[in-house]
Amino acid sequence: MTSYDDVMRTIIDLPEHLVKSLDSIRSQEKKSRAAIIREALNHYLAERLPMGEEAFGLWQDAPIDGLAFQEKMRDEWSGS
Repeated sequence: MTSYDDVMRTIIDLPEHLVKSLDSIRSQEKKSRAAIIREALNHYLAERLPMGEEAFGLWQDAPIDGLAFQEKMRDEWSGS
């Protein structure tokens, strides 16, 4: 089992068809259910939360330059 510094244990309810699917994957890949669920959750979150390199270039097709936008926002905040 992998060691984690900060781990939260949780209980989830799964329908029987998901448990059977997990068990099938578990026997093929020789992984625990928990490891498979962690891996699936990591993939799910990676698709929905842009982080790090995924966020790089988000402004490339924006109609305004990123620096110009930043300066405009600062002007609004400062009341200039």
